[in-house]
Amino acid sequence: MNTGWLIFRVKPSRRRAWLLLLITVLAIAGIAIVLSLRTPAATPEVSDQTPSSAPSPSISAAAPTVAKPPATSSPPNSQIAPADEPVTLDYRELATAAARTIYTWDTRKATYSETYGRIRTWWHVLPDGSNPLAVYADQFEATGTNAAAYASLSGAHGYRSAKAENSTCDAQLAQFVQYPAPWEGLHVCTVTLAVTEHATSGTNSYTAPISVVVNCPPATTAPSDRCEMVAFYASPDRIVY
Repeated sequence: MNTGWLIFRVKPSRRRAWLLLLITVLAIAGIAIVLSLRTPAATPEVSDQTPSSAPSPSISAAAPTVAKPPATSSPPNSQIAPADEPVTLDYRELATAAARTIYTWDTRKATYSETYGRIRTWWHVLPDGSNPLAVYADQFEATGTNAAAYASLSGAHGYRSAKAENSTCDAQLAQFVQYPAPWEGLHVCTVTLAVTEHATSGTNSYTAPISVVVNCPPATTAPSDRCEMVAFYASPDRIVY
């Protein structure tokens, strides 16, 4: 009897021990679950801040694109000087070089379109449109060069050279004194050229005047560091004397 009673008393004690152990394990597991749930909760808080701060670098990076360029006397879209056009502030030098170039061509090395286009790059149209390309077309043909003549000379391997004999500019020209330039920096030079045309049939030499209009600083329509040719006149009724 006593032994059976002892066995009965022992069994409930073991059950309570297992029950307490189970409760302890469940409590620890619950705490661990709670901690595990709270830990990732902090992560979204950090990640939520990331998108809100991300635009800041892009805004600051875009700021330099709206910075204003340094101010110059030249228009923002001024053309770059062609490769064979002198970069100079000496309007006499540019006018003389332009006159020689306008009267020089070689059918053996360039087509009419290439020759026409090369001189065209020297003619810088002004913002007010006072020197349109229609005038350029007329004055280029006034030098004695047109598509038909050029084509006929191509078969004869023709070419033309020009050398400046003298030039007069600005106040040296009576017409300039009577009708001065409308703004400071605009110059006119009349250059007298010794021209020689070469072909298989022979040569032909003559003199030809040409007036070249050059725009230089401090004109606001000119580049800040050089002069530009803005017109030339080869027609007899347009030459400036």
